Amino acid sequence: MVQHKLVAEKIGYRFKHRELLTRALTHSSYRSRKGDDYEALEFLGDRVLDLVVAEELYNRDPNMKEGALTQSLKALVRTETLAQVGRSLGLAEWLRAEKRGSGAVRASSNVLADACEALIAAIYLDGGIDSARKFILQNWGELFDSVRADVKDPKTTLQEWTSARSLAPPLYKVVSRSGPQHQPMFIVDVEIADHHPARGEGKSKRQAEQEAAKRLLLREGVWVE
Repeated sequence: MVQHKLVAEKIGYRFKHRELLTRALTHSSYRSRKGDDYEALEFLGDRVLDLVVAEELYNRDPNMKEGALTQSLKALVRTETLAQVGRSLGLAEWLRAEKRGSGAVRASSNVLADACEALIAAIYLDGGIDSARKFILQNWGELFDSVRADVKDPKTTLQEWTSARSLAPPLYKVVSRSGPQHQPMFIVDVEIADHHPARGEGKSKRQAEQEAAKRLLLREGVWVE
């Protein structure tokens, strides 16, 4: 049974409709009425979180480049970050799951992340966007501060990555250009020493180069998708 008062004190929000909190903390393994686990709430919470985080990133720096905004957003809403927030709130303690295997469920980062998103949706449905925003900013505050303010685009990141390893600068080669003049499509390879090349496509040479750089960085575990 969810102890609503204790949870409210922990998360800093008191629900008017307690059933929303109960549902947000109910894993699909729990033997209860069909449809009252947190999966649908998780879907909604994911969208609410994206909106609030994107809005806050913009408010903090309206001049930040789109690539940097995208990378910052991804870092702040990824599973690992959500699970970190879930652990700090102690959500595992309150999760309702079937007894058999409940330990593994509560220890799962994916489950904690899903429950965290469901909790955001429950707060949004119960108290509106202002309540959801307050909850998110309260629990993501330090994480916003820790996100690199100088997140770069893929080409710049790759340039810095090779420089830090005393490698020659990346070499970009146009493999092909196709399509009509008004709607071209470029394919570009990027090469760096001692590494397999990576290929990118785009509607401009620059876009293809950025995509190639990103794919190489993804392969090396430097870039977060």
